[in-house]
Amino acid sequence: MAEGENTAAGNGQATEGNDQQFFVQKIYLKDLSFESPQAPDIFTRDDWKPEINVQVGNNATRLSDAAFETELTITVTATVDEKTIYLAEVQYGGVFTIKGFDDATRRQLLGAYCPTLLFPYIRETVGDLVMKGGFPQMILQPINFDALYAQHEQQQRAAQADDAPDARPN
Repeated sequence: MAEGENTAAGNGQATEGNDQQFFVQKIYLKDLSFESPQAPDIFTRDDWKPEINVQVGNNATRLSDAAFETELTITVTATVDEKTIYLAEVQYGGVFTIKGFDDATRRQLLGAYCPTLLFPYIRETVGDLVMKGGFPQMILQPINFDALYAQHEQQQRAAQADDAPDARPN
């Protein structure tokens, strides 16, 4: 796929022989935050076993007719005895050209495929950030953005059905 993306990005030709275009214009670190409110005291404890909470957020914005930004945010919070040991938040953005796709496909690209492309970058940054904070390596497990997107779409449809109780499904 990278070859097709590079070709489309390099000469502006449509991919797969039609008028649909998808390629990456830019991937970048948008925001970064790390807090360790219990340092240095936490480093003197031998028995700490933190509870790790990982939250994932995704947002897409239209920049122009064919350019879109997808933002992926990962927040990792480690706590011991309900005290925050560290909080790492990383947000990556990507600017993507998406042209010639129907609305549903474009939403799926922005809501699932683009975050999948951003994830390796954010995963590496979170891992490095936690280690540089003096803590054991944090390895984010793979995330199935296709499943998360499908779940989000299902919730949206259910919410719309609740708002229109007289509407019948097609």
